[in-house]
Amino acid sequence: MSTLAPELQRLVDEEEALLKRTLAALESARRRARQGPAVPLLAEELGLLKEEAATANPADLPHLFNQMDLVSAVVDRAGTRTFANPQSPYFAHLQVNGPAGVRDYLLGRDTFTDAAADVRIIDWRTAPLARVFYNYQEGDDYEETFGDRLTHGDVLIRRLVVIERGVLTGIRRGRQSLQRQADGQWVDASAQTALGGGAGKAVRSGSLGVGKGASASSGFDITAQLDKDQYAAMSVGAREPLLVLGSAGSGKTTVALHRLALLAARELANVPRTRLQVVVPEEGLARLSRRLLAPLGLEKVPVKTQSRWALDTARAVFREKDLEAFEDAPPLVTRLKRHPALATALKTHPAVAKKSSSFSSLRRQLAEAFTDRELLQRVVTAANGDLPTTAIEETVQHTMLQMSSAFSEGELAGFDSDATTTIDGKGLNEGTPEALAGTIDVEDFPILMALLAERQRPDVESTAHLVLDEAEDFSVFELFVLGRLLSKEKSCTVAGDEMQQTTTSFPGWPEVLQTLGVPKAEQVRLKVSYRCPRPIAELAREVLGSQAAGLEAGADARDAVPVGFHHFPNFDQASLFLRDELQDLIEREPRASVAVIASSSDAADTIYKGLAGLQKVRRVVEGQYTFEPGIDVTDADEVKGLEWDYVVLPDVTARAYPVDDEARRRLHVAVTRAAHQLWVLSYDLRSRLLPK
Repeated sequence: MSTLAPELQRLVDEEEALLKRTLAALESARRRARQGPAVPLLAEELGLLKEEAATANPADLPHLFNQMDLVSAVVDRAGTRTFANPQSPYFAHLQVNGPAGVRDYLLGRDTFTDAAADVRIIDWRTAPLARVFYNYQEGDDYEETFGDRLTHGDVLIRRLVVIERGVLTGIRRGRQSLQRQADGQWVDASAQTALGGGAGKAVRSGSLGVGKGASASSGFDITAQLDKDQYAAMSVGAREPLLVLGSAGSGKTTVALHRLALLAARELANVPRTRLQVVVPEEGLARLSRRLLAPLGLEKVPVKTQSRWALDTARAVFREKDLEAFEDAPPLVTRLKRHPALATALKTHPAVAKKSSSFSSLRRQLAEAFTDRELLQRVVTAANGDLPTTAIEETVQHTMLQMSSAFSEGELAGFDSDATTTIDGKGLNEGTPEALAGTIDVEDFPILMALLAERQRPDVESTAHLVLDEAEDFSVFELFVLGRLLSKEKSCTVAGDEMQQTTTSFPGWPEVLQTLGVPKAEQVRLKVSYRCPRPIAELAREVLGSQAAGLEAGADARDAVPVGFHHFPNFDQASLFLRDELQDLIEREPRASVAVIASSSDAADTIYKGLAGLQKVRRVVEGQYTFEPGIDVTDADEVKGLEWDYVVLPDVTARAYPVDDEARRRLHVAVTRAAHQLWVLSYDLRSRLLPK
């Protein structure tokens, strides 16, 4: 017996009847196709492969992509028509009363029409009517220009739907959310959805866990949930460079990737996917971007981290396929090499003014600059407090070791192999300063390419469209090279938020656009943050202090339980408390996603050891996130662009987060990863960045 009110049951009946009619029309079309060329129903197989790839383990993706390529090739050769995937043929239902009368349109990722069955599936990327779905709400009058004709009408139905394996399992209409239970019964889950994670629904006062996490219960396609401002931003044409700004959780990444999907389907349809490119700071965000691109049909678009992009591009630009990157330079050396003050200083240095274009010559010139203490002093002075004077000597010594000669094979010729191996089994250079000999810092590659690009355009294939996410973390050298590699149309999407900048001295958005070569890019600011509820957003603003000037207060933020603050005399007590609470949480909410975000990688290692034996606890390093339910132990430098249902910051101490701008931004990033609830733990001396 239904648990729904009669009017809600009628809504469910309508959507189930529409789905049944759609699946029947698709099956009828496939039967007709079978009567043509004797080709298997490869379209359906291709849809299933895409669905599997969207959630597959990264290690399985090469195999899946190969299968998809083979199936696509057979379909193309046979001329077989493709149909919407019957497992999930559409994700939204739009009914309008327009010039042609009342019509139902289903938004999906394919186009299919059966007029006799009154079934119309439209591609959200290319169909003009999709604008009505994104720009208007149920009950609105709409007015849109389609081609050269102005069209009026009424939006009668606007619903998001979840279809899993051909079965309707969810419906959302405005704030109303209906869900199909495992036993087939439908329930009204509107109250739970409106609370956004369960404000006031904690199992007991003060406990971690405020209801089921969104990652386990949503199911609604992210494409269907784009709001009017997001849709407007991603609809900007390919020839107009776009800057998308917004606070944490405002959907910058979603907009940037969906804009890429729109352009790939419209203006860049004939461009090879390898000429589209996404570059992000960290591997975690790269993995997330790949997962978001797969259901958009863009699994072949390269998604690279800064370091991977720098190495791959340098190999292509300099025709040096054996180049390798050293990624463990001292932090101060890295900071100096990424600082915008260095770019200014290098322009006047005689060593880099020489007209050289070979990799070896440019590298020698750069090494000469990095051992020039007078030049480095100018950089530190121009950095205006961003760099300490100790960075000068550290950079000089590091460079001298890299340019020195280690024991070569020739020098060791004639010696017994046992004599060239140390007592711990390592080579003579391994683990010594001499191990740096011949290495090249990953930060050097963009600088070397920028020096070359100042003189000539790199002879490599141009990028038809570039998505640059978390752009505030890119150095001026990286930006300059990326800009020089753009096609003449300068098509790009730049997304970022200066309040989340953590690893470089941010020069400002006008300078970023100028360096990229798109100074007049159109700019949009996403004003609504969908991730963080009000208590977390308020703490994030307080952490930023004066840096939060100009940020909106977030009046639209949803309510939730207050941020939990817990202080302990020492680390051991904090660790025991954390273990007990996480054990309790994972037993109550096994489908929740949880992040324990430490202040550093070393701190995360220590905290992970204290959680040994708990179920579903993972130590995540180098961005190797699985995005599965459970507990990820990570650090503040690995989480940009990501989110979890629940976040615990286990070591917000005065030592880990001192009162300075860099610490403020790092803590702000960590705080704003929480979609529902945040706990802040401290011990010894509490960080003064927290409220009193």
